[in-house]
Amino acid sequence: MSETKDKIKVLFLCTGNSCRSQIAEGWARHLKSNVIEAFSAGIRPIGVSRHAIKVMAEAGVDISMHYSKHINDYSEIDFDYVVILCENAAQNCPVFSGKAKVVHRPFNDPYFATGREEQIMAVFRKVRDDIKAFVENMPPSLEKPS
Repeated sequence: MSETKDKIKVLFLCTGNSCRSQIAEGWARHLKSNVIEAFSAGIRPIGVSRHAIKVMAEAGVDISMHYSKHINDYSEIDFDYVVILCENAAQNCPVFSGKAKVVHRPFNDPYFATGREEQIMAVFRKVRDDIKAFVENMPPSLEKPS
């Protein structure tokens, strides 16, 4: 499965494409690039969170060149899976034509973490690690009920 055409195409979708979907794309590219062609987008992109970039760098994954994308940017791609990582995107998710299987796997939103910098970073680290555990079990985890 080393050729792009043999990989499954997975879109990680969130509201802002700033934290969870960026983290998931980063992990999928880092851990599963042999079987997954990963993308991320939002329904209302707001820019990549500096905290997401920082916690991923701590884990050895560079997402500093990622940028927020709108779901419409991928209208020409026939995804195998669309993984929705938040409730808002699930409620406002567009209809996907083709073969895409929509999978809802919500994770807490670290974007709204408050407190001192170390408290905010702790929230981002927890979400980063939770998403890593999910991605490590892909693609089989995509077939399990949420």
